[in-house]
Amino acid sequence: MAKLITFLLVIVVILAGAAVALFAMSSHSSLAFDPVPATIGAATPIGVRIANPHGVRAITARIEQEGNSTIIDQDTKPATRFNFWRTHAGPEIIHFIVGKDRASHLKEGKARVIIAVQSNDLRAVTDTIAIDTDVVLRPPSVTTDGFQHYINQGGSELAILTPEGSWQEAGVRVGTATFRSFPEPGQTQQRVSLFAYSWDTPPDTAPMVFARNSAGTEATARFWFKVFPKKFRSRDLSIDDAFLEKVDNQIDPGGSGDLVTRFLKINGEVRRANNKALSDLRLKTEGHFLWTQSFLQLAGSQVESAFADLRTYVYKGKKIDQQVHLGFDLATTQHGPVLAANDGKVIWAAPLGIYGNCIVLDHGLGLQSIYGHLSEITVKEGDMVSRGQQMGKSGSTGLAGGDHLHYSMQVDGVQVNPVEWWDDHWINDHIRSRLKGP
Repeated sequence: MAKLITFLLVIVVILAGAAVALFAMSSHSSLAFDPVPATIGAATPIGVRIANPHGVRAITARIEQEGNSTIIDQDTKPATRFNFWRTHAGPEIIHFIVGKDRASHLKEGKARVIIAVQSNDLRAVTDTIAIDTDVVLRPPSVTTDGFQHYINQGGSELAILTPEGSWQEAGVRVGTATFRSFPEPGQTQQRVSLFAYSWDTPPDTAPMVFARNSAGTEATARFWFKVFPKKFRSRDLSIDDAFLEKVDNQIDPGGSGDLVTRFLKINGEVRRANNKALSDLRLKTEGHFLWTQSFLQLAGSQVESAFADLRTYVYKGKKIDQQVHLGFDLATTQHGPVLAANDGKVIWAAPLGIYGNCIVLDHGLGLQSIYGHLSEITVKEGDMVSRGQQMGKSGSTGLAGGDHLHYSMQVDGVQVNPVEWWDDHWINDHIRSRLKGP
């Protein structure tokens, strides 16, 4: 009998020790909103990132306002109290819909969103995350101008819009591209949006103005427009080993593979990365125009390539790649002076991959000019420059076969045909006549 009692005591001790161990191994959940909800509207999606190696047993989401609390979503899973040590659950994002559609008591003002998560282990501990946010229920509205908008494919245009109600973002949308708006000088409610109609936008795409609040509610309006489709040039560009060696070793000196493989990486992957870097510079724009006169084309220059030329690269008689050239190649004399096309601020003055030594000027409202392949740069980031001021010298750095200036322009990160901006008559009709300035 004594042996039996001893055996039973041992079993009890083992089981108790196992239970204690299992309890001690139970874990808390790590919670984070993804993304953090700025406001809540009628039906606003929110996400919560949950990390617990044992997984979760129950999730409850609720919203509270002025003493009222409403459960907006719940989910439960089967409990695994004793076999959780075999579970290695990865992080997951759980999505909920929060808003007045789920909680009828909500009104505009402050509210609190609370998420409770119970771990799927022996302790079944509950962790919570909460955030105070604004409830925004008033929808935005927007009206636009009565101008006739004649738009060239690959070109630029300007629209005036007036957002009202509850809104945080307003501008122009063309297809999937969105263009910001800025306050119109001297106006209390009107805003101005300079937008682009990209070279590859289908001509039947209708641009529209929009206003959106932080809860995701959006209002739109259309204006009168007519698009003039453009047929862009196609040309073959023969390249040889000397060109490949120069380009490969200058842009990707540590690259692997043969000359053609390295070139294709530069002409594709590096080109896309460089164009994204240029597009991201739109965030460095001023909220007003910095210029008053039309833009200058490089004096005495010969046009070697035009905007949106489709280039087919031919190596040893074989077509190896195709890319669209988004700018003008302008040739003068070797190491000729490169002048600022207009008043502006230097926001880039450094090497940039296929563009070689490159300068980017901001002219305000998202309008920027780009100068590539330079042999020398004589300005620095932050400098204010004047129309016609020398900023450097032409060259053949980057993806250039000979000495020239690559000149291009972009509107809120979308590259456009600069020909319009060289034309003072076009600027008068499309820009100055619609604004009190420039």
